Formats: sequence, C-alpha cells, structure tokens
Amino acid sequence: MKNYILPFRDFVVSPEMTVPALIDNMSSVNCIKSIVAAGHQKIVLVPQHSWGYPTSVDDIYDVGTIGDIVQVLTMPNGAVHLLIKTTAAVKLSNINVQDGIFSADVEQIQCADDKSDEKTLMLRDILADNMQILGQASRKFKSDKLRTVVSEYPLPAFIDSIIQTADIEIDVAVKVLCANSWYDKLAILLEKIKLMVESVKIEETINKRIHQQMENGRRDAILQEKMRAIQKEMGDDDGEIDTANIRKKIQKSSMPTEAKEKAMSEWKRMRSMSPMSNEGGLLKTYLDELLAMPWGKSDKKSIDLHKAREILDSQHSGMDAVKERILEHIAVMKKTKSSCGSILCFVGAPGVGKTSLCKSIADALGRKYQRISLGGISDEAHFRGHRKTYIGAQVGRIMDALKRCKTNNPVIVLDEIDKMGRDWRGDPESALLEILDPEQNKTFRDHYLEVDFDLSNVLFIATANSLNMSNALKDRMEIIEIPGYSLDDKIKIAREHLIERAAHDTGWNVNDIVMSDDALRHIIQNYTSEQGVRQAQREITAILRRSLLENDCEDVKTEFTPEKIDSLLSLRKSAGFAKKIGFGVQL
Repeated sequence: MKNYILPFRDFVVSPEMTVPALIDNMSSVNCIKSIVAAGHQKIVLVPQHSWGYPTSVDDIYDVGTIGDIVQVLTMPNGAVHLLIKTTAAVKLSNINVQDGIFSADVEQIQCADDKSDEKTLMLRDILADNMQILGQASRKFKSDKLRTVVSEYPLPAFIDSIIQTADIEIDVAVKVLCANSWYDKLAILLEKIKLMVESVKIEETINKRIHQQMENGRRDAILQEKMRAIQKEMGDDDGEIDTANIRKKIQKSSMPTEAKEKAMSEWKRMRSMSPMSNEGGLLKTYLDELLAMPWGKSDKKSIDLHKAREILDSQHSGMDAVKERILEHIAVMKKTKSSCGSILCFVGAPGVGKTSLCKSIADALGRKYQRISLGGISDEAHFRGHRKTYIGAQVGRIMDALKRCKTNNPVIVLDEIDKMGRDWRGDPESALLEILDPEQNKTFRDHYLEVDFDLSNVLFIATANSLNMSNALKDRMEIIEIPGYSLDDKIKIAREHLIERAAHDTGWNVNDIVMSDDALRHIIQNYTSEQGVRQAQREITAILRRSLLENDCEDVKTEFTPEKIDSLLSLRKSAGFAKKIGFGVQL
C-alpha cells in the first residue's frame, strides 16, 4: 500500500520527533483530507527542491521521514493544524502524483541504535563545543540553550536542534537523515559545523582588516585636512593652487566638448579627495595624461613637391618606382589637404631601406616622426591602452606616440607589422583594423583616456618583411614591394652613404679612405649575399676597424684595393670558418 507524501519546504524532519505543522496550502490540505478520509494514520514528510508547491516527481527528494498523525485540527480559514510523531527515515520509490497529491512506496532506512555508545556521546559533546564556538564567532544565535538540549533532551532532538539553529543546507540535512547510525549523523554534522566555524573565522579576519584600513584611512584623512588647513593659514597651499591650475588648463584646452566634460567630471572628483590619497593621485595622473594629448595641435608646414623629391633622391639611391609612388601620395595629400587615403605598407627583405624610407617621408612632409616596433607584440592593450582602474595602467602606444610628438598629424611608422603575435590576451592585429581605417579612426577611443580622439590626420606607414598577415589587415593597406638592390645600385649606395657612415662609426676621416668601384664590387660579390646593404655596411666597417688596428689607431690615407681588402678580412673569414666547424674562435 502506498503512503501519502506531505512535501516540506526548507525543512528536514528527524525521526523520533513530535512535529507541529500549520498547513495552509490547498494541495497539502487536500492531501491531509485524503488521508483522514481513507482512515490512514501514516504520512511521509519529504523535503522539496522547488520553492513553490511541487508539481512533479523531480521537485521532491526521494528520502523522507515517516510518522503518525496524532492530531488534526481544521481552522476557520480552511487551514489545518497537524501534530505528527515521526518514527523513522524512509527511502521512497514508485512516486506518483495525482491532482497535486503525492504518494509512494517506502522502505525504512535502518539506523543502528548506538545512542548510548561512548564514542557517540563523546562526538555529541565535541559537536556542542563547536556549536558554542560558532555561536560566539557569528553572533547569529545563542549557544547556551544547546547545553540544555544536550543534558535534558534525547539525541534526535539534539540533532534536529543543530540543523535548525545552524541553518544547515537541505542537502546536508538529507545526508544526515540517510546515515545508518547516530554516530555517522553526528560526524556529518561535525564536519559541516567545523567548516562553518573556519568560514566565520576567515570572514572575521577580513572584516577586522577592512575595519583597520577604514580607521587608518579616516585618521589619514583627518591629518591631511589639518595639514591643508595649516598650509592655507601659512599661505602655502600648493595643492589648491595645483588643482586650480589643472582646471584652468582644462578650460583653455582645445579638446572637444565630450572630452572636456569628462575632464571636468574627473577634476571635480579629484578636488573632493585628499591629494595624498591613492585615488586622488590616480585622477591627477589621468588628467595630466588627458591634457598632454595634442588636442587641435597640428604641424602647419605646407607641402613642397620639389623639396620632397630632392630629399628622397638625396637620402635614397635607386628605387625610382617606389619614390614615384610616394610622391604621388604626397601630391594627393597636398591637393586634398588631408592625410586620409590609402595606408602605405613597404614590404621587402631586411636591409633594403624600408624604415629609413619612412623617415625620409616625414622629412619631406616637414612632420614629426615616431616609430613603433610591433615585433613580438601579442597584447592589444599595446594599442588600446589599459583601463585606468588597473595598477600601472597607461595609454596605448599610439596615443603615447602622439603625446611625445605634441602634434596630431605626425608620421607614425608601424615597423615589422608582420611579426605581431596572438595569444589569450587578445589579437593586436584586429585592434589595428580600426586604427588603419580612415572611416573608423576618426573616433578612436583609448581604454585609458576613455574619450574619442581623431586619428585621421595621422599618416600611418607600415613595414614588413613578408605578407604573413590577415587578409583584413592587408585590405586596409596598399602593399608596395621594395625589391632587392642590383650590384650597381649597391655600389652607388656604398659610395654615397655606406663609406661615410662606416667612417663615422670607426672615427675615420672620410677623405683618407680611397675605395674604388672595383673594390666595392669585390666586397659585395665576395663577402655579401643579401638583397639589402646591411652586410656590405658591416664589411666596410670591419675593413676600417682592422686597418686602425694595424696602424696603431691612426687613420692614415689608405687605398683599399681588392688585395688589401682580402688581406684585412682574411682573419675575419678564418674566424668565421673556425666557428662553423666548432673551434669557437671569436673576434
């Protein structure tokens, strides 16, 4: 025969208890009426998962407490007052629900009668001691009554009192109900109470620390206010003067309305804080960064195409097609009076002059120049900056470059754009898409500054050794491939640039260096194998360095013939060979 089930919310009833219950839920009232009508006395009290009255089998636990209905009183408002004497814990099976009334087959959970065992009584006393510690630490209940329960009431009442007083979770209470001995029930409760005691201790430690910090902060604030009052009386109130100066700078600044409103809002917050407080210092740093940005400051120098051509030709030999494309770009800038347009990306082997070509463009335009190396960058915060709430937060590298240039239309070179990384911190390549898009970078927002800044006046130029980058990034730029130099180009570059640079690096008088085209051709053909001219630069420098060593650091006028060059570089070659075969000879 199936037993009727009465669901209980947030309540687990222990066996051997007399439980009063006021039932005002109509489904539960109908359950009681059905039991009375059937002449049954047994009822199963089962905890429920849901907050409202359960409607399905999954809403109640499959464990409960069976008991006898001792008394049923019907109240005038239709509610029912019950008095139930529980007898044992039971396991439910074949649970049915019909018209909101639950019923199930039950099987008693056997529990060893070890209430009088010495170990059980000792465990009860330990649990009572821990409850007293919990009561003193949490101050949510008084543990004195537990001593009365321990000494005067049976063990089931003690366990029920622990569960109700400490507000034990339903899952733990159900676990206690299912235990096969009173010792096990006490052990489960003791483990939970000890955990609660440790949690309360940790919380108390944290609260004490917070209270101490608040007290220290209050003390510091009072002392700082007194110090400020003393300084004001002495006419030495630098903090107030500094705050007033920042306000004047904000009002005179050329920043847009949105940025000015943000600055004034942060200034009002800073003014209400002590200058010595951490947040006050952070706000001052933020306002200094905001004011340091080149709002409305531009280089007004006009573009001269003839001068631009002269600068490019004087600083770079060869590359006629590349220089013509650059001059076309400059011509469009002059006509439109804007930097908007295609973003140039120079792609070529190392040493062909990509970065130096960017510097020449800045000279030709008469603009400030900043170079940002992107090799190995894997965090998009390098471009967008950090949130100012973080410790050590700072603006991104784009905004930092503008701040150092003190102008909003410099030439910014994104060097080695193909060597950016990508990891869990973000994809910097994607962050560049907004920066390099003239339609989007008009309202670029750095995470630290939190206001829009117009990057459309900046001339961005990228350099790369290969096209190993995303298609979206390549689509933002116009790829200009710089081929390697021919032998004649290398000889001309060495004649016009490399010899003079090597003489400067080694302290030679360039007029004392006699090096024919045949000698330069000999160096390039026999000692270099590259598309650029960096290795040729190194070899010429090595020749001058070795010659200084042989002449006791005197740069006597010397003609460097192919034979002389072989003689000076022979030791260098033999050292390189020895290194290859493992002798480790080093110059």
